[in-house]
Amino acid sequence: MTKLSKSAKYYRDNPEARAKKKKYDTEYNKKTVSERVDRNRKRKEQQKKGNPKAKKGSGYDYDHATKRMVKKSVNRGRSSKNNGTAGDRRARG
Repeated sequence: MTKLSKSAKYYRDNPEARAKKKKYDTEYNKKTVSERVDRNRKRKEQQKKGNPKAKKGSGYDYDHATKRMVKKSVNRGRSSKNNGTAGDRRARG
């Protein structure tokens, strides 16, 4: 019989945390593989350039609208009407 990992034991013993993780995993897995692959590729490019914000766990994501690393909360919370791209600013006047 195999041993349970630390995380498996933690989620087994903490149902609230397990529910939160399940909700996150569900959202994460809704994204297509190509979106995740593209996001990971951009992160690697930023790491090669020496960007400290590109490290995993740094709280930053590559934002395709602004072509730079931004905080995850900003990236998730931005609406499509107000994403700050030059084309959108021109269209809004």
